[in-house]
Amino acid sequence: MAVFRQSKRRKLNFHTYWLVIMDVTPLVKDNAQIIQSYAGGGFRVSGVRYDGPVFVGAATTIAWDDVAGKDVKSLEEGDFQALIDESDAIDVVLLGTGEQLVFPEPALKKALREKGLVIEVMDTGAACRTYNVLMAEGRRVVAALLTF
Repeated sequence: MAVFRQSKRRKLNFHTYWLVIMDVTPLVKDNAQIIQSYAGGGFRVSGVRYDGPVFVGAATTIAWDDVAGKDVKSLEEGDFQALIDESDAIDVVLLGTGEQLVFPEPALKKALREKGLVIEVMDTGAACRTYNVLMAEGRRVVAALLTF
């Protein structure tokens, strides 16, 4: 829910306007993992810095060590085993591919789908923002984030 508040009046172009500030920070459950920033080869999630690729879910963030140094085209089904094991509890996986959108091999996406994972591919920045919105909506979402 957006919160509106009025600030002091400002004189602009010979007219007086009330400046209305809208807080668009999503309302989230306590202890939910929120991606706050991404840069320098890592992520800040709920106040904790993680270096390298990560899986971010509503309750926890874990290092995705299996893919350190890999590019998107070299990802394999086994790299997603931690998510495959929990596929019944996940609606969608947002695969952040780094600075640029790069699609994984079609065979990988198909294999993961057969294991119960729906993969949406986007650049890492978009994946971070989309994760925060879907998580705030109560969706069962995981972000699988590669660094850049």
